[in-house]
Amino acid sequence: MALGARLELRQGQGLVITPQLQQAIKLLQLSNLELEAYVEMEMEKNPLLSREEAELEAPDRDERSAGADDGLNISEIPGQASADLDARHDDLYDASPGDMAMGDAPPSDPSYAPADVGGSVDWSRAGAGGGFDLDGEGMEGAISREKTLRDHLTDQLAILKLEGADHAIAVMLIDAVDEGGYLRLNLDELAAQLGCTLERAQGVLVHLQGFDPVGVFARDVRECLALQLRDQNRLDPAMQALLDNLDLLARRDFTSLRRICGVDDEDIRDMAAEIRGLTPRPGAAFGSDPIQAVTPDVFVREDGYGGWRIDLNSDTLPRLLVDQRYHAEVARASRTDAERNFVSDCLATANWLVKSLDQRARTILKVSTEIVRQQDAFLAFGVEHLRPLNLKTVADAIGMHESTVSRVTSNKYISTPRGLFELKFFFTSSIASSDGGEAHSAEAVRHRIKQLIDAESEGRYGSEGVLSDDRIVEILKSSGIDIARRTVAKYREALRIPSSVERKRALRIAV
Repeated sequence: MALGARLELRQGQGLVITPQLQQAIKLLQLSNLELEAYVEMEMEKNPLLSREEAELEAPDRDERSAGADDGLNISEIPGQASADLDARHDDLYDASPGDMAMGDAPPSDPSYAPADVGGSVDWSRAGAGGGFDLDGEGMEGAISREKTLRDHLTDQLAILKLEGADHAIAVMLIDAVDEGGYLRLNLDELAAQLGCTLERAQGVLVHLQGFDPVGVFARDVRECLALQLRDQNRLDPAMQALLDNLDLLARRDFTSLRRICGVDDEDIRDMAAEIRGLTPRPGAAFGSDPIQAVTPDVFVREDGYGGWRIDLNSDTLPRLLVDQRYHAEVARASRTDAERNFVSDCLATANWLVKSLDQRARTILKVSTEIVRQQDAFLAFGVEHLRPLNLKTVADAIGMHESTVSRVTSNKYISTPRGLFELKFFFTSSIASSDGGEAHSAEAVRHRIKQLIDAESEGRYGSEGVLSDDRIVEILKSSGIDIARRTVAKYREALRIPSSVERKRALRIAV
């Protein structure tokens, strides 16, 4: 057979991922915050998209979520139920928080200026609330704002009155302190950056380490504890030796610590108690950046008939409409092919986005309903009854692909009577039953191990005192859970529970 290049035509079928399909897949895996940002971006690009104007009085959640059970309207995505106060915000276009709260905001027309003794009032410069220059947050905001660690340290730096290069070094060090109070900056790099000597930078650091709260500007836990002990006049050679061997203290190896520190058993107990009374994160008591609360995508609650009602959280679903009237006006006014193509593309994109959002909502509801059906025992009786579950089981039950279920459960949260959980929480591996019965969920087994170890402090095991991993395996197997010792050790370490040897040491010290 001769070898050579030739041209052939073949006909076949294949799945092509169109841009529209890519968009639908992307929307499916977005969280509610990411979805809101994406919709805002699309609205800026597409003039045919608009939000439905919500009524000022939000309906009850029962009324808002009733549509989840009856199906969703393709032309209208259920969404934000809070009041749309854009018109009022236009009236208060440049008011401070205090003016808005008291109703003393300027009128909506910026050209209007009420008479004043010195002439007109410039409303564009009145955003700081009554003339206080507080970076636009108003006097009320400045007073109510929680003081941060950096503010606290900066106030003390003003009292210290360092000058010149020392003040610049101190400012750099304050900026390098994290929320826990630790210094996250190498002094050698700082000295090289500012062109000063390492000794000068260390001298400024010594001054700053005397700031309140005691322990700030430490570079590690050992130095943080040492600063607090020095402030209490308790940093003697024995205590310094204990700080140099914190790893032994964490393992509760008091025999080695007594030999290293040169003290007796009573002294080592007192020293360990002093260490436990210190603060490993001195800066944690101060304010930090606000934490974004998690908003559930699905609500689950009892329906009163022994079942569960699953409702979409309509507050997390954008309420979008395609402005058909505006499209007709623009289409009639289009004169060139480019204009007509642009209007046509905008209409197609808007319709597809609305349908994609509708499909996303339906898919989330369908997957959540199946998860609740599979894990109804957990909702009714607790974590010990959590069943093993994987993506394939849910996908087969609802007729979808596993990758679709995986995207739906990513960054989606469900509010249940037992708390707020990510949807992925309900997917756990299975552990075989020793008596041939139904398999056990790994999460339920971890909970059972924690219960067994927590019972040690209550003295439930008599002369045994502390359960070894082998003993836990025996107890679990007697309960019908077939588990290996290394699996018990892995679950125990994941729960941050020390070994039986370390727990015995802690028990002896407590006694």
